[in-house]
Amino acid sequence: MPDSSTNNHVMNEPSKALPIVFVVVNVVVLYAVYMMYHCLPLLADKSTAARAVLEIIFFNSLTGLIVLSFVRACLTNPGNIPSKEDGDTTWEYKQAPTHSAQNSFSSMLGLGLNELKKTGERRHCKWCAKYKPDRCHHCRVCRKCVLKMDHHCPWIGNCVGFYNHKYFFLTLLYSTIATNMIIFTMLESVQTSVDTTVPFSTMFMLIFGETLASFLGLVVTVFFLFHIWLMFKATTTIEFCEKSMKGNWKTSVYDRGFYGNICAVLGDNPLLWLWPGSPPSGNGINYNQNENSKLLKEMEGGRGMRKLKMKKTKNRGVAGTGEYVCSEASGPESPLSSTISLTSQKEGSVAYV
Repeated sequence: MPDSSTNNHVMNEPSKALPIVFVVVNVVVLYAVYMMYHCLPLLADKSTAARAVLEIIFFNSLTGLIVLSFVRACLTNPGNIPSKEDGDTTWEYKQAPTHSAQNSFSSMLGLGLNELKKTGERRHCKWCAKYKPDRCHHCRVCRKCVLKMDHHCPWIGNCVGFYNHKYFFLTLLYSTIATNMIIFTMLESVQTSVDTTVPFSTMFMLIFGETLASFLGLVVTVFFLFHIWLMFKATTTIEFCEKSMKGNWKTSVYDRGFYGNICAVLGDNPLLWLWPGSPPSGNGINYNQNENSKLLKEMEGGRGMRKLKMKKTKNRGVAGTGEYVCSEASGPESPLSSTISLTSQKEGSVAYV
């Protein structure tokens, strides 16, 4: 579980709280305009009272879910690399003169990692002095490494990472529904205020609310659709940008299939996918072990890697033949058996700087 405390850079630098204040003000303004100038007049008219009740219930439910998701996205620590203070020294960076690409690759397989630097060494953060797990990146705003970092979002004053990705995603979902609801249901009230004699302040607030909702709705909807696509592709914003530069954004070694990719973001229980709770299982460090085999296939086939050719003996698997009998990853098809071949090439990995 992540540390319950979140980044304090917003408190230390008040200017970074302005985007959060902007979001809160927009939510309050749209809520007030929709309720006071649209819902209440409909509720006062007997012919539209039933419709008004339904819209009030649905809109207030959406608003509550937006606020809850937004607060959790802001306050939840996205996840950090375990430290020696936590009793875990696995990720402490130690520069050794004898550190070789072969040792790095063996260590990578032992930890279930997929990503290496271009030199063949394990990725590490020079600011945090720690090795980086897969999908982990350093945020210069938060001044720390974030697990499964998607991006730093100034609108929540926090990074979007492993532990708060779901809350960020649901904030976009409910904001998209709410803004589009305002656009389409309040349009009739706007037209009525223009065609009939109503106080100027009422007409102004309705037109202003409709315009604001239309602008925010367009931006949020496009952004939300992009994150839906990222979820189905099992990739993050950072990974998409990195792969786009290399022209290889169509596949991901972290792809778990349609259902699995949704669970990786919204949690394992489908009944709780739309609730701002029950985050996905895991620790943000280790991912499916079968991803190593996907990576090896990509390295061997897509990058011109030569496969290790081992002669099959007649007594394979019999004690005394020198085979990896006690290893979980033994045999000629195992990742460990291909270490010599794979580490002999500098570009034989998913390379990150």
